[in-house]
Formats: sequence, C-alpha cells, structure tokens
Amino acid sequence: MARVLDGPSVAAAIRTSVAPEVQSFTAAAGRPPALGIVLALPFGLLGARNLMPAWVSWPARLVVVLARSFHPVVVAILFVKAVGFGALAGILALTVASIGFIGKLFTEAIEEVSIKEVEAVRATGAPFTSVLAFGVLPQVFSRFIGFATYQLDSNLRNSTMVGIVGAGGIGGTLFAAFQRFDYDFVSAILISIIALIMAGEVLATAVRRIFIDNATLRQLFRGGTPVHRPLDDD
Repeated sequence: MARVLDGPSVAAAIRTSVAPEVQSFTAAAGRPPALGIVLALPFGLLGARNLMPAWVSWPARLVVVLARSFHPVVVAILFVKAVGFGALAGILALTVASIGFIGKLFTEAIEEVSIKEVEAVRATGAPFTSVLAFGVLPQVFSRFIGFATYQLDSNLRNSTMVGIVGAGGIGGTLFAAFQRFDYDFVSAILISIIALIMAGEVLATAVRRIFIDNATLRQLFRGGTPVHRPLDDD
C-alpha cells in the first residue's frame, strides 16, 4: 500500500509514461460521441413512427438494434480482428455503441413530441425540413444535449475496457501494469482516469448549462445558476 501511495513515484510515472497513453485514451473516447451523433441522428429520425411510414422506420430501427446488440468489448474484439490492434478499433467499437444508444433515445424522444406543434407547422405549407427545424427540434433539443453528454461520459469509461482487448487507449497499458505488479504505474493510470472523468463531467455540465439553461460565459465561470422565477399570480 505504501508503494501505491508513493506520491513522487506516481507523479513521475504520470509525467513520463501515462501522458502519451492519455492522449490515445481521450481520442478513443472523444471521437465516437461526435461520429455516433452524426450517424445516429438520421437513424433516430427515420425510426420515428410518428414521422415516417413503417417501411422506413422499421429498417432504421433494425440498424439501431443491431448496433446495441453486443457489449462494446465484444464489438472491439471484432474490430481488432478486422482492422488490427490500435485506437482505430476502439474508435469504431465505441462509435457503434454510440449509434445504438443515442439512436434509440433519439427515436423515443422524437416519438414523444407534441404532434399539435408539428401539424401547426405543416399547416403553413412548410416543407419537411422546416417541419423538423421548427416543429420537432425545439421540443427535443435539450434532450439531445443530455443524451450526447451522457454518451461522452459512458465512452470515457468504456474506452478503458476496450483497451484491455487491444483496441487502443489506456486499458491495455493498465492491464499490462497489473500483470507485472508495477503498482506505481497502476496508481498513475488510475489517477489519470479519475481526472479525465472529472474533466468530462465539468465539460458536460458546461455544455448543458450553455445550451439548456442559456447561461452566459460570465455565469459559467462565476458558477452562478440561472434563476427561473415563477410567474406572479394576478
């Protein structure tokens, strides 16, 4: 235990060995949410049964179901066999997981919108893209932000697991350090993972406050929470 808690040894391990692995770790965790959102939005929209006919919605739902049928570690093993060891396999595996998770939640959120607002926009003769932009998106935008930030946090954790099977990131390094009983290095890796998770939480909170609470940058850095005053009853 004393060796694990040896501060100078842990700090040296972080500076010399963990920093390059952290870069790979953040790359494997940060890119899949962006790719997953870009790819999941069309499938989430096409899978919404209140906007699309059955012959469109069911194939889109099938793709989303297939994407979330297996654990990210299983998908990572398949991509390691397909493209080899490295961060690319991890990014592809977590992207598939992001499509499965975000696509399902996008579809459910779109299906829960108020159809009255959608019909009101349609009644003006607006094209389908305008119906989406003005009738659907305002109702689900805050939930989309929440889904995306949660998936970022999930990928930060899952990227450690997929790294253990050779899909890049810091997981493989952590597993190797355990095998050679290098507990200074293990402690450095664990501290780095905790720090990255905390940084991801701070980033997710900032994004939610900007897009959902309409907080300004000044409020964001001051730590103030926007106050929603109740309406006075006259």
